[in-house]
Amino acid sequence: MGTRKCFWLLLLIFGCEDRPEDKTQDFPISFETSKGSETATYEEAIDFYKALAREFPEINIQTIGSTDSDIPLNVVTFNTEADFNFQKLAEDKTVVLINNAIHPGESDGVDASMMLFRDLALEKIRAPENVVVVTIPVYNIGGALNRGSKTRVNQHGPTEYGFRGNARNYDLNRDFIKGDTKNTRTFYQIYHLVQPDVFVDTHVSNGADYQYALSHLFTQHNKLGGESGAFIEERFIPDIEKMMSDGGWPATPYVNVFNRPPDKGFIQFIDHPRYSTGYTSLWNTFGLMIETHMLKPYEERVNATYEFLNNLVSFCEAEHQKIKALRKTAKEVDLKRIYYPIKWQIDSTKNRTLAFKGYQADTLISSVTGFSRLSYDRDQPFTKNIPYYNEYLPVDSVRIPSAYILGKQWQGIIELLDLNGISYTRIAKDTVINVESYRISNYKSYENPYEGHYPHYSTRVEGKFTDQYFAEGDYWIPTDQSGIRYLMETLEPAAMDSFFNWNFFDTVLQQKEGFSPYVFEDLAEAMLDSDSVMQQEFLQKKESDEVFAQNWYAQLQWIYARSEYYESTFMQYPVYRVHKGVNQDR
Repeated sequence: MGTRKCFWLLLLIFGCEDRPEDKTQDFPISFETSKGSETATYEEAIDFYKALAREFPEINIQTIGSTDSDIPLNVVTFNTEADFNFQKLAEDKTVVLINNAIHPGESDGVDASMMLFRDLALEKIRAPENVVVVTIPVYNIGGALNRGSKTRVNQHGPTEYGFRGNARNYDLNRDFIKGDTKNTRTFYQIYHLVQPDVFVDTHVSNGADYQYALSHLFTQHNKLGGESGAFIEERFIPDIEKMMSDGGWPATPYVNVFNRPPDKGFIQFIDHPRYSTGYTSLWNTFGLMIETHMLKPYEERVNATYEFLNNLVSFCEAEHQKIKALRKTAKEVDLKRIYYPIKWQIDSTKNRTLAFKGYQADTLISSVTGFSRLSYDRDQPFTKNIPYYNEYLPVDSVRIPSAYILGKQWQGIIELLDLNGISYTRIAKDTVINVESYRISNYKSYENPYEGHYPHYSTRVEGKFTDQYFAEGDYWIPTDQSGIRYLMETLEPAAMDSFFNWNFFDTVLQQKEGFSPYVFEDLAEAMLDSDSVMQQEFLQKKESDEVFAQNWYAQLQWIYARSEYYESTFMQYPVYRVHKGVNQDR
């Protein structure tokens, strides 16, 4: 071999050996250069991932959709095989999706994920062979661009950070069912493209003071159900907690208290479908939120988040076959269900014991208000056994229909179904079908606005079977599909986060026609004279209800509501249930 060729060969060999050290110096982030006091801006984060993608074939960055800030979301993927075909990846590998900055003031995950992806590429930490790691670097772009240092009054760093509300001032972690924002609608695209087996949302919170830098909030195991729910309790949580503890980062379940000591115990926060992990669980994804403690220094919080994410990837690598198998089984079980639970409550008879690391709490007299106030003494740490209530019971269930029918006029609902990959067909011709019909019998509404709505709650319905006319083009939505949980949670009006409870059908709650009393009086008298049963019920109500007896308009309204003139659409829920045995040729 010639001297020139030997020179270039030696240069190549030694250059490859020096590569990791050189590249580490090339990819610092502001969190590191500021010694843990700063977080990346939106532009810095995206530029960082673009630089990684240029340098490392294992990393890919792409833009998808739009947001309320009119800027597309970015999706960054790490795969040791440099294959980014998600349809293939979802079959072959376990996919972990990390969502950051849904609340941009809670920026810990932004910096932790940047270091994680860099260190995976540089092989500073072990890169998984059977796990693909995906992140949305900054989900709430509008909030991230609204940067300042005053809006999180209790938080210990970073020096500047984003704002909780998005460009239209929505809290995006309340929008996963109602889909009011472009951010959420783009998230639907990302979620169904990536098809994650495990989903992580990174947060920061504080309801009490304690020793932990980080707590975790996994998908509620009873609600996820079956073998998957058991796996969370028996393997996922214990293994992750041990890995964190072994690394010097003890972790605890999310401390679900506010302005009171946790010494007496606490209950698990239940993630309804409005929240990110509640939404992803509708497709049997294992979901969890990281909740670092806002009173801890920023450097400590980011490092704890980094360790958790690294441990999570390691756990998923070790359990990749189990995770895939459990999700497959869960989907099969869903399709065999007869009933679906739509309401849950805590089981106060069951709890497990946490060896909780807290601080001594005391009640002092406030020098500001003169009233009692809560105070924690960090000079008095303790480890105390406390009860943790994380067992939930279903308190209301509905029989799963074989299909729902929705009129073609409800295009807003169909748009959401489309974005969530729900399959349906169109009714071929005008027809009459025997269906189960709901009438809204009772509901309550919040008096104050909540995320752009006045949501309903305590919704109750009365059902009956009837022959109902449907028009050509109306939608036939079968439940025998992977989105069965999504359909049950959104189309059953009494479910916590149903489309009804989020005001999508409020027009049916307003009566459009009425009567003029002076005209209707004669007709009301004729109705009572011709219907002895109605007359008897009317007289009995006047005798038993003094308020009714003294209100002439209420009496006419009572008769009108039982007449053929009373509009059938008032309080009629416009989604109909079809049960097996009905002619589905339509």
